Amino acid sequence: MLTYGTWNDSLVDFEVDDTYKGALNVLKWAYDHYGEDVVYACSFGIEGIVLIDLIAKVKPDAKIVFLDTDVHFNETYETIERVKANYPTLNIEMKKPALTLEEQAAQFGDELWKTNPNKCCDIRKLVPLKETLTGAKAWISGLRRDQSETRKNTNFINQDNKFQSVKICPLIHWTWKDVWRYVSKHNLAYNPLHDTGYPSIGCSHCTKPAFTMEDLRSGRWSGSNKTECGLHE
Repeated sequence: MLTYGTWNDSLVDFEVDDTYKGALNVLKWAYDHYGEDVVYACSFGIEGIVLIDLIAKVKPDAKIVFLDTDVHFNETYETIERVKANYPTLNIEMKKPALTLEEQAAQFGDELWKTNPNKCCDIRKLVPLKETLTGAKAWISGLRRDQSETRKNTNFINQDNKFQSVKICPLIHWTWKDVWRYVSKHNLAYNPLHDTGYPSIGCSHCTKPAFTMEDLRSGRWSGSNKTECGLHE
């Protein structure tokens, strides 16, 4: 089994087909290879909606984890409920941080996302994901190469040094247009914020409409030099 400890760059190769650009082949391999020991950490953005539909074709009872920071948009929570209704056999877990917002404010001050966004992301995203990945051999992410400069070298299978795991990214060759074509073709329910200028959707306090479609993540932590929550750095 390919794990963080047995990493081999040349061990796995995938056909990049015209229909799914390799994504379905990667997912079939992932669930055949890891079985129950692979987790999809889903943000329920538009890429997540595509991946959920593809995963349901391969493993209808797959484990999907949403890092519930308690400060997501209402539209995001409503989207999750629609997905649960549409894919009732999927095992969707709402993973919360150890600290409530009130406990976080008592320890670190009010609105930590403004004063120290990296610490806020650590408490409400990174630590919960580390807990989620404990015991899992690999995790799935919806990263695409054309999302940003920091993601352009992502591979289908990646050695994840931050979480000491294997990170599987089936959508690396999908473009923004590919994602939307798939959603439209299959009439998939998605977060309505995408229709109002939010190509990338995170926590409500740290997400604004994108300034430019050339950088789909330009609305995240705008006004700062922060570009990632830390999950994919």
